[in-house]
Amino acid sequence: MTALTLSTAAAPGLRADAIVIGVVKGADGPVVAPGAEAVDKAYDGRLAGVLETLGAAGAEGEVTKLPAPAGFKTPLVLAVGLGSEPEKDASYDAEALRRAAGVAARALAGSKKAAFALPLTDAADLGAVAEGVALGAYSFDAYKEQDKDAKAKKGKSPLAEATLLGGKPRDAAHKAALARAAAVTEELNRARDLINTPPNDLDPEAFAAVAQTAAKEHGIKVQILDEKALTKGGYGGILGVGAGSAAGPRLVKLSYTSSKANKHLAFVGKGITYDSGGISLKPAGHNETMKCDMSGAAAVLAAVVAVARLGLDVNVTGWLALAENMPSGSATRPGDVLRMFSGKTVEVLNTDAEGRLVLADALWAASQEKPDAIVDVATLTGAMMLALGNRTFGIMANDDAFRSALHEAAEEVGEPAWPMPLPDHLRKGMDSPIADIANMGERMGGGLVAGLFLREFVGEGITWAHLDIAGPAFNEGGPFGYTPKGGTGTAVRTLVRLAELTAEGDLG
Repeated sequence: MTALTLSTAAAPGLRADAIVIGVVKGADGPVVAPGAEAVDKAYDGRLAGVLETLGAAGAEGEVTKLPAPAGFKTPLVLAVGLGSEPEKDASYDAEALRRAAGVAARALAGSKKAAFALPLTDAADLGAVAEGVALGAYSFDAYKEQDKDAKAKKGKSPLAEATLLGGKPRDAAHKAALARAAAVTEELNRARDLINTPPNDLDPEAFAAVAQTAAKEHGIKVQILDEKALTKGGYGGILGVGAGSAAGPRLVKLSYTSSKANKHLAFVGKGITYDSGGISLKPAGHNETMKCDMSGAAAVLAAVVAVARLGLDVNVTGWLALAENMPSGSATRPGDVLRMFSGKTVEVLNTDAEGRLVLADALWAASQEKPDAIVDVATLTGAMMLALGNRTFGIMANDDAFRSALHEAAEEVGEPAWPMPLPDHLRKGMDSPIADIANMGERMGGGLVAGLFLREFVGEGITWAHLDIAGPAFNEGGPFGYTPKGGTGTAVRTLVRLAELTAEGDLG
C-alpha cells in the first residue's frame, strides 16, 4: 500500500519525485485549480498558458507532465485534469478529486514519493484524494515472478509514498479523514487481491482461511461451517452448488460487535470461487473471468474488517457463502430438487443460476438473528449488465426508503448505482409443479427475477436490499480513474458508508 502523509510544507522546498496539481476546463482554456498557487507563481502566473501550449485542456483523466520551475526541489510537475470548472463559490466534486488522484498515482508508478497539491476545502476532500491515491496505485503482481526483477529495473512498482499538501498533521478532522481513507482502501484492496487470485489457489477452504486470519487480526469473531456442519444444518443450497467440486463448500460468519451499538446490520456475500456453470456449462468465452464470481463475498469481508478497524458503533455480521460450481458425476443436475436451509424446496432448472442458491441459505441464516437490515452483494446476473452496463450496479429492496438510502450512500462514495424494481408479476414465472419455487423464471427481466427469488428467503419483517454488482465487479478493459484492470472491490465503500450512517443514527 502507498504510505499516506499530511504536510503543510511549502511546495518549492518539498523533496519528492513529482508534485501533482489539478487543472480544470475553463470557458477560455485550462485553468489551474486551487492548491497549486505556489507552482503557478513560480511560472510567473503563466502555468495555464504553458499547459495549454502542451495540449492540456483540463479534461477528466488527462495527464500532462512538465519540468518543475527553477528553485523547486521536485523535478517534475504532473498536471491532472479535473473536468469542468465548478460553479462560482462551489467546491470541487469529491469523486472528481478521487479520480484525478487515482490517475496521477497510476501515472507515477515507479516513483518513491509524490506530493499532491489538489484542491482541499475540508477534511472530506482530503479523504477523497487519499482514497484516490491508494486505490489508483494498486497493482496485483503476486504471480509475475519473471517480471519482478525487470519491473524493479524499469521503476514500475506502485507509488511508494504520497504527501497531501494542505493536510494538517495535527488537525483532528484531517487525521481522522486520513485514517478512515487508509482503513477503507487497504481493505478494499484486500478484496481486489482476493478477486484477482487464481481459483486454483482460492477455493472455498482457502477463502475461509483468509477470512479467519483477517477476522482474528481485528478482533472479529469467526465461525466456519464445513461440509459436515452444512450437512448437519441442512444447508441444501450451498451443498447443492458445491456438490460437483472436489473442493467442498463453506459458510463463514463474521461478527463485529460494539458495546455502544443499538443497531445490527447483516451483510451477505456470494462467494463462488469459480463458476463453470456446472452441468449447465457456460459457453466458450464466458469462463475466463469466472474467478471473479466471489466478488460479493470479498466485498463483505473487506467491509466488515473496515468497520471493525474504524470502530463504528454498530453491530455488523458478515456471511460469506462459499462454493465452487463445477460439472462432475456428483454435480447437481437440471431437474434436481434441493431442500434449502429455510425448509423450502427449489427445483433447479439451470445450474448456472447458482449464486441465488447459496445466497438463499445465507440470507435465511442471517435472518435468524433478526438484524435491523440485511444487504446481500453478488455478481448475480448477466441481465443486470445488459440493463446497466459495466460500471453501474443495481439495487433492489423490499423497502423503498432503504433502497433510496443505499443509492444515496453509493453515489456519495463514488460507486455508480441505480435503483431497480421488484415487479410482483414476475414471481409467477418461478412457479414449479414439483417444488416450492424454481431457480429460474422469465428470461426478460432476469436480474429482477433473481431479486424476487432472493426475497423469498428473507425473514418476515426484515428490511433487505440486494446489490447486483455483475457489471462493475471486474474490469476487463483498461484502467480508468482509480479503477484498475481486474477486480475492483465494488460495493465495499457503499457497505462501509451504510454502516457509518447506521452508527450515526441517520437511517432511523
